[in-house]
Parts: sequence; C-alpha cells; structure tokens
Amino acid sequence: MATWNLLLTQDSSSPLMEQLIFFHDHTLMILIMITIMVVYLMTSLFFNKLIFRFLLEGQTIEFIWTVLPAMTLIFIALPSLRLLYLLDETNNPLITIKTIGHQWYWSYEYNDFKNIEFDSYMTPSNEMKIFSFRLLDVDNRLVIPFNSQIRMLVTAADVIHSWTIPSMSVKIDATPGRLNQVNFFINRTGLFFGQCSEICGANHSFMPIVLESINAEYFIKWIYKMAEI
Repeated sequence: MATWNLLLTQDSSSPLMEQLIFFHDHTLMILIMITIMVVYLMTSLFFNKLIFRFLLEGQTIEFIWTVLPAMTLIFIALPSLRLLYLLDETNNPLITIKTIGHQWYWSYEYNDFKNIEFDSYMTPSNEMKIFSFRLLDVDNRLVIPFNSQIRMLVTAADVIHSWTIPSMSVKIDATPGRLNQVNFFINRTGLFFGQCSEICGANHSFMPIVLESINAEYFIKWIYKMAEI
C-alpha cells in the first residue's frame, strides 16, 4: 500500500501539473462555498416559521438564482479552457521520443539520436535490489533531460494501452495503427513512476513506466553510451 501511495502522491514535476493542481483547488473552493450556502439555506428553511400563503412570484430572487450559477460556471470554465489549450500546445520540442505499447511491456525509440531503441520490462521480484520498488521498477528506464520540452509519439503494437505518469499530468492512449502526441516539460530531476492505465489483458498491471529526469550533460553521456551498445 505504501508503494501505491508513493506513486499516486508524488509531488508535481511539471508546470502543467502545478496548474492542474491550482485549478483543482480553485474549483474545490467554489464547491465548498456552494455547499455551505445550500446547507445554510436548507437549515434556515427547516427551522424558521416564515410562511406566506399568497406568494405567487419573486422576480428578484429568481433573477439572483439564475445569474449566480451562470457566473459560477464562467469562473470554472475560463481557467478550464485555458488549461485545455495549454495541455495540447507543442512548442519547439527539443527531443522526440516514440513509445510503443506491447503486451506487456513498453518500447522506446530515440530517433533523433542514431535510432536508439530499447524495451522496458518490469523488474522481476527475484531480480530486485534493496532500493527497487516492487511492481513499479523496470530494467530500462526512459531517460530525458530536465528543463527541456519533450514531445512523445505514442502507439501500440497489439491492443490499446495508456502511457500514464500522474505527477507529470501525462495520460495518453496508445492505439494500434495510430500515432498520438503528447508534450511535457520536467522542471526537476528525479524518478517518476507510472503504469499502463488501460485494461489491456491478463498482465495489464505488470507493465510499469519509470521516467528518469537528469542533467543535460549526463543525458548526452547516456546517449553516447546507448549508441555504443
């Protein structure tokens, strides 16, 4: 259970994820205010003795309860639409990586660097080291430089998969015969964990994703090392 909490509660690692968290908090505050107001009004109605048998209309209150929800929806819709367009925006990517989902592992291709390709399998329990995370670690991590715009092209070789890293606000379907595109920007170094979030077969829960964000200098050395293999 502690491992799953680590996966689901990692701190934000990209500006877009920070914006999504701010939007969540913004919307939650609006919902809390609405809930408090509705509870107060219902409680007031239950316990007061104000009655008026001949009341037929109340244009003022009808105007208020029509305009206020409309304004509330505007306060939610505007930042939501802004985020929607920001998530789809691709701005001069430094590196393009192709990701292919298989039953049940991931393949990565760095076509910008001499066609570097490798498969990423979950680390078996009998090969785990003392610092490994059970069911989350892989033999070959996806390595990228931090503070760089990354474009990822995602597809699948057999069935629909989903490449997902929650702390980066990345979740995109890998569909056979189709290339889907996603972009992200990591603003810190570290290890970021995810899993296939599409039910893709018997071993669906055994194709984790591990992304390692490193300094650009170390990334270049890693590229040279992979090119020699």
